[in-house]
Amino acid sequence: MSTWSSRGLRGSQLEELLNLTNIRYRELGLALIQKIPTPIKPIRIEQETRHITLAYFDQKSTVDYIGTVQGIPVCFDAKECRTDTFPLQNVHEHQVAFMRDFEKQGGVAFLILYYSSRELYFYQPFSSLYRFWERMENGGRKSFTFDELKDSYEIYPGKNGVFLHYLEALQKDLDRRDG
Repeated sequence: MSTWSSRGLRGSQLEELLNLTNIRYRELGLALIQKIPTPIKPIRIEQETRHITLAYFDQKSTVDYIGTVQGIPVCFDAKECRTDTFPLQNVHEHQVAFMRDFEKQGGVAFLILYYSSRELYFYQPFSSLYRFWERMENGGRKSFTFDELKDSYEIYPGKNGVFLHYLEALQKDLDRRDG
């Protein structure tokens, strides 16, 4: 069991932008995406404010978001990276297994990466992540670099209140799969 701490809030700015984007996508009728809460077991609750002050992760979570885009099932995880090297330890084995199984069922799985030092956002198809994962499992490097994102797509701010228009990158991924 892992202890809940502020370390888990590192990507909260990215998640807030995604949450706002997903609200707007729903309002526009483009997608229905939900944030999946990480299941926790509260241990200590401050009585006055009813805030949880100590908790444990109750079980392994799958991914951060799941839903449908114009009838296409999607799931993705949001990750932030402060340097040009993304450690694969930031993606858990059970998440990779879930995304792999999700794609086997006809869905589309991906990561949304935020490189905070560059202030850039990327859509990384699961196939790209999985290549890096297999490389690690075969004794290769346990990370990938910014320069290795050639199979990924930059995400730009959208119009009409869409903060991170990742549906454009998803469309590029779908076009690549069909082509």
